[in-house]
Amino acid sequence: MKASEKFKTAIENYLSEKAQNDAVFSSDLKKESKNLESCFHYIFGEVRKTGECAFDNQEIFDMAVRYYADDTIGTPAPVECRVAVSAPAKPDLFSTAPAVSQSTVKKTEMVQPVKSVQKTLTLFDL
Repeated sequence: MKASEKFKTAIENYLSEKAQNDAVFSSDLKKESKNLESCFHYIFGEVRKTGECAFDNQEIFDMAVRYYADDTIGTPAPVECRVAVSAPAKPDLFSTAPAVSQSTVKKTEMVQPVKSVQKTLTLFDL
């Protein structure tokens, strides 16, 4: 299975950004026994084991990092599959708002307005 260019680019960008921010992972990424094509095969194999068909981006990125960090992972066998990469959904006006926790809601007391008392004069009061 050959990974799509969008998939390759997403994984490569994530791994290189992580390597820039993490010195330990930077050395893991440079291992001669590991390469990007085998990383893809490892990810496809792990996804296949779960039996699920949809994953969060971070789950896939974590699999790629695990492949490079774990020396017990050898060269995985190629897996026949199809990969789809989609952008995260952007919220719109019709999306549901996030729930507000009770700790952020302040309770206020309702104050009754003071009524001014006016005495109306009648014929008997005159």
